[in-house]
Amino acid sequence: QVQLIESGGGLVQSGGSLKLSCAVSGTMFSRLSVGWYRQAPGKRRELVAQVTGGAIATYPDSVKGRFTISRDNAKTMVYLQMNSLKPEDTGVYYCNARDEISPTSVYWGQGTQVTVSS
Repeated sequence: QVQLIESGGGLVQSGGSLKLSCAVSGTMFSRLSVGWYRQAPGKRRELVAQVTGGAIATYPDSVKGRFTISRDNAKTMVYLQMNSLKPEDTGVYYCNARDEISPTSVYWGQGTQVTVSS
């Protein structure tokens, strides 16, 4: 079983930075593809960054160049460094993990709120 616990959210001014952390428990970390999703009020949950077990990172155009995802296999942690934040980055950020060996095994954290003021 995999458990995900996010931390690091908060209130920041436009143009500021935040770093989110996702602590991943369980013994499967090296074969997990981990992503960060966000959900703004009234909107669908969207992927903002993903890193595979082999540390290949992908981003949508909306955050490319501003967000950086990284993983520390020794600490079983995944981070999301967010720079040049905009009000439209506001939302609840969720950590998601998918087993690359068994892709139907998907796990979610409880979310952490990020609010960017203008």
